[in-house]
Amino acid sequence: MDLIKLEDWSTSDIIETVDSAMAIKSAPENYTNSMNYHTLTLLFQKTSTRTRCAGEIGMMRLGGNSAYLDWRSTNFALADLRDEMQVLSSYTDLILVRFLLHNELIEAMEGATVPVINGCCDRYHPTQAIGDLMTIKEQFGRFEGVRLTYVGVHNNVCNSLISAGMKTGMQVTVVTPELNQAAEDPDLLSQAIQAGTCAISDQLQDAVQNSDAIYTDTWIDMEYFLDPSYEEEKKRRIAQFIPYQINKDLLKDQDVLVMHCLPAHHGYEISTEMIRDPRSIVFDQAANRMPSMQAIMLKLVQADG
Repeated sequence: MDLIKLEDWSTSDIIETVDSAMAIKSAPENYTNSMNYHTLTLLFQKTSTRTRCAGEIGMMRLGGNSAYLDWRSTNFALADLRDEMQVLSSYTDLILVRFLLHNELIEAMEGATVPVINGCCDRYHPTQAIGDLMTIKEQFGRFEGVRLTYVGVHNNVCNSLISAGMKTGMQVTVVTPELNQAAEDPDLLSQAIQAGTCAISDQLQDAVQNSDAIYTDTWIDMEYFLDPSYEEEKKRRIAQFIPYQINKDLLKDQDVLVMHCLPAHHGYEISTEMIRDPRSIVFDQAANRMPSMQAIMLKLVQADG
């Protein structure tokens, strides 16, 4: 059993993992030896704060060990990917990968003989979505019927939220004037629309007024934000997306929770005041990445055992 995208997991798998995450958070002392003699290896092509800490520190707090591998300091870029993943599998119990390309992630998974966790690729971000579902369950006590609007670029996070809605009955409205081409998944979108858990809208104000939570993410992928070669594209995106910024003028005094997977570009997709607003739960989301990652690891080890 792996976690590459949420569609691969059943509704019960997802709900059990969220419930487990909440149990870990409420009584971490009950889980301090649950990963004794287990090792997590992190193989990252991309920079990371939350995913890396959730994996490394999360495994340590469960009584296990972790090893971090920067892609550039290994032979993965020089050798056959499947070969290297098979070798890595002989040293570890779980592999958490953070890759640029989804197709490369699939190739890596095919070479692995232990469970693989997708810690982010250009098409999906399932560990973020599990943490988000945990946060939503804490706030609302349920998934079904919760109305979440995602605003901005249709990207990997958006895809995983759509999947989360389809699996749990959460209602996801997507207000995305542009799609990151690498994130394109027309089958997922059509299935979610057909299931009645996803709607597409170009009316931001209407969507916000009918939402329990509003969610945004960076308009420009982190690895490109400061890249000089991406400067023209950055300017184009900012000009196109500035009307979709989450700010006080948009939300006014509406009773709606504000979500962001972080890191955020203040003054771009979201204003600083909304990050700090009492309605913001972005730091709850960030904190929940730890117990939700721990629950994912426990689920996969138990399934593999």
